Amino acid sequence: MKRKREKNKKRSKLSIIIITLFLLTVFVGIPIGLVEYQLSKTGKTWEQMIDNFLNNSGAENNLVFSAREEKIDFLIPEHIGNTFETPPQISHLQAVDLDKDQLMDVVLCDVLDNKISWIRQYPSGVFTEQICADNLMAPSHIQAIDFERDGDTDLIVSLLGMLFPSNDKIGSIVILENDGKMNFSKHLIVENIARVSDVRAGDLDGDGDMDLAATQFGYDDGETRWLKNLGNWQFESTILQTLSGGINCELIDIDKDSDLDIITLVSQEWEETYLFLNDGEGNFKPKLIYGVNNEDFGSSGIYMSDIDQDGDEDILYTNGDAFDYIPPRPRPWHGVNWLENKGGNNFAFHRLTNFGGAYNARPLDVDHDGDLDIFVVSAFNSWVDSTAQSFIWLENDGEMNFTRHDISNNPTHILPLELADFNNDNEIDMVTGGMHVYPPFDRLARIMLWKNHWQKTSKNKTNLNN
Repeated sequence: MKRKREKNKKRSKLSIIIITLFLLTVFVGIPIGLVEYQLSKTGKTWEQMIDNFLNNSGAENNLVFSAREEKIDFLIPEHIGNTFETPPQISHLQAVDLDKDQLMDVVLCDVLDNKISWIRQYPSGVFTEQICADNLMAPSHIQAIDFERDGDTDLIVSLLGMLFPSNDKIGSIVILENDGKMNFSKHLIVENIARVSDVRAGDLDGDGDMDLAATQFGYDDGETRWLKNLGNWQFESTILQTLSGGINCELIDIDKDSDLDIITLVSQEWEETYLFLNDGEGNFKPKLIYGVNNEDFGSSGIYMSDIDQDGDEDILYTNGDAFDYIPPRPRPWHGVNWLENKGGNNFAFHRLTNFGGAYNARPLDVDHDGDLDIFVVSAFNSWVDSTAQSFIWLENDGEMNFTRHDISNNPTHILPLELADFNNDNEIDMVTGGMHVYPPFDRLARIMLWKNHWQKTSKNKTNLNN
């Protein structure tokens, strides 16, 4: 009888041990496994994950309504390029003197017609559009750069395959090689991958030729990769991260060690900004430099600039994407942000202003007072509201405090924005593109050139005040 009781006790202890191990597996092992899976996708370390959890203050959700001052009409809009009958869908553009005739042109991604076009300025003030390449499905980003280093400007193009999110492997990267006479040959670099949202060229491994870095939005399955140039239009891909929602990548020597690093913006449920530090030979170490705890934050774009002019590069960061909503609409937390470079690859978040549907921001000292102001467009504002703006600028007081000025609510649905001096008057003009994917369709524009008349306007304003 005694032996039987001892045997039952042993069985009871064994049962308790088994149950304890099972509970530990369920309540500890599975969460750890899920975290490990997330770490493998993001490239974060445990330390970064814990630090992000503890230090995410939610400052990005604070509403900042900058003071609104009077409108100053110094930009004169002008339609350039082809006319249209169907609401246009321009995903990206770049201002560049493509033919090197000392007159600024525009190259653009036309999603509706699946083509890359060149709006040539010649003679001065006359703009004529021609196709560089067609049958390019949903082009999303274009970079004009001398990829071969042969003295002419080539075009690096990322292709989504289709505009709206999809898990199909329909993305690709194409380089349009310029023969020096403005004839472009198409080189397919990679295909059948998750939808490619951005691609940039630069020497990432220090071997003297141009490589590529790309973000792939995908849908559930996205990626960030770099592509080593093997010569003869052959490339070898290395996957840096497997997160969906990649929007932008920037190549910059952020740590000033004489090699190009990669900075990316990832949206979807992640809403994070990453730095991939380069060791100079194409080996990259990821670091999360900013993360948001609002999964609907709507990250929409980043742009590198020394905004506070302290000698290092900051990140101008917009959040206003609204493709997740039907119909798309602005959210209270949409706006313009500044990730201040604090040194040591650390950045501090600052909300500059709320702005519904904010999509691209660019810095410019438009009032010539020695500090950088900021111009911002909106693709997803509340267009039924007649006061909702598609284009604004933020006036810097020199202390990184900003006052908002409206520019226009016509056209609506502005997505790309770039700056350049188009008429050689030493004033920087602006060019925008329309992404009209949903109504209303009452204020349409495809490509709009905004000529800057600040000097004339400011003189007239001064005379009126005297």
